[in-house]
Amino acid sequence: MSSNKSSEEPEEVEEIEEVEEKPVEAEEVEVVEEKFYTINLRDVWTTPRGRRTPKAIRVLKDYIRRHMKVEDFKISNEVNQMVWGMSLKKPPRRLIVRAVKDKEGNVIIFPAKST
Repeated sequence: MSSNKSSEEPEEVEEIEEVEEKPVEAEEVEVVEEKFYTINLRDVWTTPRGRRTPKAIRVLKDYIRRHMKVEDFKISNEVNQMVWGMSLKKPPRRLIVRAVKDKEGNVIIFPAKST
C-alpha cells in the first residue's frame, strides 16, 4: 500500500479571493446624531462573580435601547474589549461611550475618546 505521489497529477487549487471586512470606524460613518453617555455599572457588582461581565453587556444594551430609542445597534470591538478586558469577574465600574446614529438609523457604540 505504498502510494507514489510523483505519479499522481497535482490537483488544481483554486485561488480564493478573501474579502477583508474592515471594522467600521467613526470617520467612515456619516454622523446624523452623536451622544456621549456615562453608563454606571455599579449594580453589576452585586451579581455573582461569574456572571458580572455578561450582565454588564446586558446593562449596556438596555441603556442604549432606552436612551437612543432603537432596537438594533452594534457595539464596537473597542467597547467590547473595555468591558471584557479585566476578565469575566471584574467588569469596569462605569463606561463612557459615544453613540453614533447614521443616515439609515443604524446606531454604533464607540468608546469616548479622552482628550
